Amino acid sequence: MAMRTYRDIRPTFPDRSTWTTPQVLAHRAASHGGAVYLDCPEEGLTWTFAAMFESARRVAGALAASGGAPGDRLLVMLPNSSMFIRTWLGAQVAGMVEVPINTAYRGQFLEHQASTVGPKLAVIDGGYAERFVESKPACESIQRFWVAGAEAAAGIALLRGAGWEAEPWDALEAAAPAKPVGVAPHDLASIFFTSGTTGPSKGVMMPQAHMYFFADECVSLTRLTDADAYMATTPLFHGNAQFLAAYPALVAGARFVLHSRFSASRWIDQIRGSGATVTNFLGVMMDFVWKQEARPDDADNRLRCVFAAPTAHSILDEFKERFGVEAFVEVFGLTETSMPILSPYGEDRPAGAAGLAAADWFEVRLVDPETDEEVPVGELGELAIRPKVPWTCSTGYYAMPDKTAEAWRNLWFHTGDGLRRDAQGWYYFVDRLKDALRRRGENISSYEVEQALLGHPDIAECAVVAVQAGIEAGEDEVMAWIVASAPLDLGELWAWAETRLPAFAVPRFIEIVDDLPKTPSERVRKIMLRERGVTATTHDRADRSPA
Repeated sequence: MAMRTYRDIRPTFPDRSTWTTPQVLAHRAASHGGAVYLDCPEEGLTWTFAAMFESARRVAGALAASGGAPGDRLLVMLPNSSMFIRTWLGAQVAGMVEVPINTAYRGQFLEHQASTVGPKLAVIDGGYAERFVESKPACESIQRFWVAGAEAAAGIALLRGAGWEAEPWDALEAAAPAKPVGVAPHDLASIFFTSGTTGPSKGVMMPQAHMYFFADECVSLTRLTDADAYMATTPLFHGNAQFLAAYPALVAGARFVLHSRFSASRWIDQIRGSGATVTNFLGVMMDFVWKQEARPDDADNRLRCVFAAPTAHSILDEFKERFGVEAFVEVFGLTETSMPILSPYGEDRPAGAAGLAAADWFEVRLVDPETDEEVPVGELGELAIRPKVPWTCSTGYYAMPDKTAEAWRNLWFHTGDGLRRDAQGWYYFVDRLKDALRRRGENISSYEVEQALLGHPDIAECAVVAVQAGIEAGEDEVMAWIVASAPLDLGELWAWAETRLPAFAVPRFIEIVDDLPKTPSERVRKIMLRERGVTATTHDRADRSPA
């Protein structure tokens, strides 16, 4: 059987010279001007495509009048709101580089990112003003703030007291509308920071065409059209909501429904109330929704497609039936690379498969991380990627040339992710290479063990790491850190795990904890778990008699 590839990417705008946010926004204002683009149910407000273009032009006018020139960085630190979308699009119309900052950041985290990019202007929520005052030496490049939210007045007073110019967010829209700056597809559009789980976070430089292509891949992946409504609940400071939801809706002429945050208990009501036809899940969101008490009317909604990264395959068929979902789609991609691996819409795929290589757009290899030589089919290798079309991947890490050179060694982008590919062309994520385990001669994916354990009804979160076996040199033991939603009988849990995992992958050690250590972007800090290792409160399966 010939190796398959993903062939469904058909750019909405075939002329690559138009792959810029200002041109896409202007086009949709002309083609779909009276249709609703942004729908914010919690604000009780909507914006048409034409109104959004007008708002963005006014924001751009205010930014330019305050000295914001093309290429200057605009720091954005806002919770999900219409103001975030209008600020982002206004920055694009002005030719400025958007730098979204995680709203949990303060202190060292905030200082590192602010000092790295040197933003000239900033738009923040008033509740975060104190953090900038506390970290002023690292934020001295900022010349002016616009402040939003219920605490705007207090925030403005704090910032002015620290010597900054500051005014309400509404002043951004009070300016005369500006003519869009003529940015090119290779011009820098945004800088999104990585999570920094093993070191300082890195600012991923995303050209205009990179942002556009990421979004248009999502349009093809979900078959998004102007008849759809795409609902997002994840933070806009992450790409999952911005260039994989808000921007695809803009490209397709669809309605973008924005909620302030994810709520598993309210999810189905939000889907039904908004008339959403497409939505996305990130991480354990799918599992959290599944564990809500089923209702007789769960399938009474318009939802047809869920973009889940990753898809929880153990509950996939039941989830589709319960909520009446036509298709689940998945990808493997990074902020740096767009999405080189995607799953065909509506097609059953092998369990655990993330998708097929988009071979028309990317060169994709699995290589030995030590030698960069390609590994045989079926073997674990590091995913390495090279784009075939200019400006559809990151141009590097901002102000970090050493990290850029390291990642792009031998002219391939090295993801640090371990995958395998079968003979048919399906790619399977195995683990972050640094998180891989080896026990009794078997390679174990911490990710796959975590997904299996999350199938237990009383496990809310878990993280699996390698700890020293204490006997066989060079070998690991499997340890699971578990946040339980109800009291756990560990004997029952180990027996349950035996029915769902290979014997060598069943955790020997279990630690029950109230929460897992995480980065401000909610990624588990596994390095801290590995450093802590086995303690006096750890449960050891070896101490128990065989059942």
